[in-house]
Amino acid sequence: MELIQNTPDLSAYLAADDVIDHEHPLVRKTAARLAAEATDSYAYARLAFEFVRDTIPHSQDSGDPRVTWRASDVLEQGTGICYAKAHALAALLRAEDIPTGFCYQKLDVVHGLVAVRFNGAWHRQDPRSNKPGVDARFSLQGERLAFTPDPESNELDYPVLYAEPHPTVLSVLRAASDRPHLWSTLPRAL
Repeated sequence: MELIQNTPDLSAYLAADDVIDHEHPLVRKTAARLAAEATDSYAYARLAFEFVRDTIPHSQDSGDPRVTWRASDVLEQGTGICYAKAHALAALLRAEDIPTGFCYQKLDVVHGLVAVRFNGAWHRQDPRSNKPGVDARFSLQGERLAFTPDPESNELDYPVLYAEPHPTVLSVLRAASDRPHLWSTLPRAL
């Protein structure tokens, strides 16, 4: 799938803000630890992906009621749904100057992903935790996402690549008092 940047300015996909707070000390410390294990930026991106996918449980799977949305909070609390995990991964990647954007799928609800830019192209990645029936992998040669939309069920991949998390996604995360409340307000489309 060819992604369409919502801004042509590539530096927007490296920016820090209140959500993707890659200048936060915890994000920097985590990025430095992962970078020390990596031989190059590709290896770092894979390590960061696997760290978020494997060490931060998806709160729906784990039953954790907390709702996180800021990257540093996801790392500190060790929990998040797909959107929050995407925010954490984006912060870790941007901390090491790897352009990262946000993209989405319409499944039964909107599902959050990231895309990383390597070799002049965007590559979608899904840091959602694996579980039976879900086997997401870091890949620059063909997608290994958690889910494949079913067009017959009106599911789809949104082609837009956002420099910041989508405002609809961010508003439901910020407004949720807990995960059960969040689950009842998740967007069904963008």
